Amino acid sequence: MKKGKVFLIGAGPGDPELLTLKGKRCLEIADVIVGDYLADRRILRFANKKAEYIYVGKKVGNHTMTQEEISELLAQKGREGKIVARLKGGDPFIFGRGGEEIQVLHKAGVDFEEVPGISSSVAAPAYAGIPVTHRKVAASFAVITGHEDPTKEKSSIHWDKLAGAVDTLVFLMGVGQAGEIAKKLMEYGRNPNTPAAFVRWGTRPYQETYTTTLEKAGDDVKRLNIQPPAVFIVGDVVKLRDELQWYDNKPLFGKRILITRSRTQASRLTEALEDLGAYCTEIPSIKMAVPSDEWKTIDEGIEHIKEYTWIVFTSQNGVEYFCRRLYDKGLDMRAMGHMKIAVIGPATDQELRKYGLRADVIPKAYKAEDLLEAMRPLLTKEDVIFLPRAKVARNVLPDGLRDLGCRVDVAEAYETVCDKENKQKLKLLLKNKEVDIITFTSSSTVINLMHQIDGETELLKDVTLACIGPITADACRQFGLTPHIISDTFTIKGLTEAIRKEVCQS
Repeated sequence: MKKGKVFLIGAGPGDPELLTLKGKRCLEIADVIVGDYLADRRILRFANKKAEYIYVGKKVGNHTMTQEEISELLAQKGREGKIVARLKGGDPFIFGRGGEEIQVLHKAGVDFEEVPGISSSVAAPAYAGIPVTHRKVAASFAVITGHEDPTKEKSSIHWDKLAGAVDTLVFLMGVGQAGEIAKKLMEYGRNPNTPAAFVRWGTRPYQETYTTTLEKAGDDVKRLNIQPPAVFIVGDVVKLRDELQWYDNKPLFGKRILITRSRTQASRLTEALEDLGAYCTEIPSIKMAVPSDEWKTIDEGIEHIKEYTWIVFTSQNGVEYFCRRLYDKGLDMRAMGHMKIAVIGPATDQELRKYGLRADVIPKAYKAEDLLEAMRPLLTKEDVIFLPRAKVARNVLPDGLRDLGCRVDVAEAYETVCDKENKQKLKLLLKNKEVDIITFTSSSTVINLMHQIDGETELLKDVTLACIGPITADACRQFGLTPHIISDTFTIKGLTEAIRKEVCQS
């Protein structure tokens, strides 16, 4: 029987890129993932796709499972021989009850390992521009629970020593008790005018930071309706935020952007936008599928590949699916050695280079009309051109090449179909006004998003629509939608820059 093991993994404070490399590796091999409320779901992009996911989140007034049930679940899965990734927000051993879970695993005879994570006690202040130590301001800091075990007879926090002996105090889970905490600190000598701050949802694109003083902290929680989860910081380091603030200065900070690109291609756009501070949700409107003719036209082209003088790719997908089928037929890139290659843009050329090939022609602008013009002086009536592309596409290019006297064989390399997996989630986000911007990277992403929302254009009423170029923008107009952002450069970089400019100008 396979021996099980439980990894208690610190998922970090929220930003998925703060997950450690070891934590990522454990997720990749896990059979079961047991996730907390504070463990950001975006981290699951690193997980084994076949893993079972069990949510055991606990927040005030709403516990999916008791702590005892969670610990027993881990032990049970371990005894079944499963590799278990127990994802816990922050660090498992900093008020994460990781020690309690390990005690149960130890008693049950299940192997375990603790994988430390970045704690919100230091990361949340850092993302708010508040260092917990500073050579000229604070030489010490302490991390204190703001929510002690309610079954304890008396507090184990030494308020008399804590109030004056430590420069920076960081309270976790202390929002609801902020007034009492402040009262205790002032009672034992802490200056009422000591700067203080609350950082809510630290390290996430919807992070909120509130600055106050120790004396006013309790009242400000009520006045501003500050809700958990938040870190409560007390100390002169809070004054440094004016100089060191960086995260919420990012140009797209707080913008909620929906990515409609296919799941396999969405990450590049997500990363580019999140680098600028955006909060991205990936809900693909399309997914790639084997062509409806079951490779018939592609196979015919490969069978007669020696007859072609050119091969033209109008997308990264066209490259990927053609090359995949070429390999399936027992051939490799040598079969294309006699052909010239034209591609619609640099991203398609980059995909080509993965297979050891480089394009002979890349137009200065990245649409079919420009590719046709770039090829025009290089063609003769003797040229025979193979064009593997999506099942549904504009005929500008093949018709234009035929007008030049060339023979053109168009083949279905793949087709795009509507991805309805997250249809209800999409509708809910739009109904709740939780989307600021939607990105469209092709006409098919527009068409299929409209299928996902059943043509209910009123759901998009207050949403900014960002399109990768004029063709995609025209697809929006066909549905009576107004494209607000249209990139001049038809690349992910170009679309990202167009969004940044629009947001900064508005």
